[in-house]
Amino acid sequence: MQALKGIRVLDLSHVQAGPTGTQLMAWMGADVIKLEPPTGDITRGQLRDVPGADSLYFTMLNCNKRSITLNMKSPDGNQVVVDLLKKCDVVVENFGPGVIERLGFPWEKVREINPRTVMASIKGFGSSGPYADFKAYENVAQAMGGGMSTTGVPEGPPFVAGAQIGDTGTGLHLVIGILAALHQRNRTGKGQYVEVAMMDGVMNLCRVKFRDHQRLAHGPLSEYSVPTEGLKATPRAGNDSGGGQLGNAIKCKPGGPNDYLYVVVQEVVWDALATRVGGEAFARDPRFAKIADRRKHQNAMWQRLTEFAADYTKRELMQILNDLDVPCGPIMSTEDLAGDEHVRGRQMWVELDHPQRGKWWNVGMPIKLSDSPARIERSPTLGEHTVEVLREVLGYDDAKIGSLKKAGAFSAPPKKAA
Repeated sequence: MQALKGIRVLDLSHVQAGPTGTQLMAWMGADVIKLEPPTGDITRGQLRDVPGADSLYFTMLNCNKRSITLNMKSPDGNQVVVDLLKKCDVVVENFGPGVIERLGFPWEKVREINPRTVMASIKGFGSSGPYADFKAYENVAQAMGGGMSTTGVPEGPPFVAGAQIGDTGTGLHLVIGILAALHQRNRTGKGQYVEVAMMDGVMNLCRVKFRDHQRLAHGPLSEYSVPTEGLKATPRAGNDSGGGQLGNAIKCKPGGPNDYLYVVVQEVVWDALATRVGGEAFARDPRFAKIADRRKHQNAMWQRLTEFAADYTKRELMQILNDLDVPCGPIMSTEDLAGDEHVRGRQMWVELDHPQRGKWWNVGMPIKLSDSPARIERSPTLGEHTVEVLREVLGYDDAKIGSLKKAGAFSAPPKKAA
């Protein structure tokens, strides 16, 4: 049995933040019904690489779901949503500010329709506060949540992270909230409203940067390789580890853009590491004797390690350091990861088949449950399960479905004349 078998989710979300979370729930066994407008989730056509096929942007975020199309702005389509809410445990939405209210389904209405429903919303900045009416995207959330100001090098511009911490990170936070609300419902019988703001989620992922922000009031940050004396905000510090142990990326041969090994220099491994790199002279150099000394002279230490690394590829150097029990890892490109046996062995790069695309690959389920492993299935085509859901979940007969279709419940409204 899958962990979330028996939980039904009405997924009104689109693009990335919401679909990331609902896909995880689908992989854990929830029946996720993705409700789309007749034109489909906008990402079906965005960044399309195969003509006439759903884009990878859509397929990689919507596996294991059932798709139904519905015109929520029509009276009949709106009533179908009401009927679905009566049958669902969770409803998820990430519309812009005010949209869900204009569609007629604020939390107060949803709770009235089904008091047991958990309603989960993703907003850029939440439903309260001066920023509540602002729109947000991935990089806007990174900019305003502290991610960009602390990523990069001091003399350069702020950078966005390659990982989608604003969208996908928020989706993960949302699922945690949904599962907590469902657990509480088991005791109270009542659903509740779950809200996660993208800005809040990024701040949570930047927690250690706010640790350092407060430490600045008591003096410079010795573990940083850049000057921090007198600063009021946590600086950008390149590839510094940001923790109690020193760390950085060391360039290896042949010197390509990803020919680096990230190395963490723990106190317990220093003697063995230093001796292997520079013999007794390096190991006994007073500039590097203790961690406090290495912090003061870390740029010189990294320079010496980089000189040593120049004779090795990142994989060769990783083997040398692993034998010394030094924590390290090569900078792995997407190409590296797609072909890596460890990744394949953990089912983190999974091949699927799609009626439009043919064979394609998706990143797998990162959460491994011993008694209920995820079964990853392809994403649905637009409206693939509309009739199935109306019959199985709502009990509509063919006559009613035909009547709704004739009334325009499943089709886009005609465009207004110019």
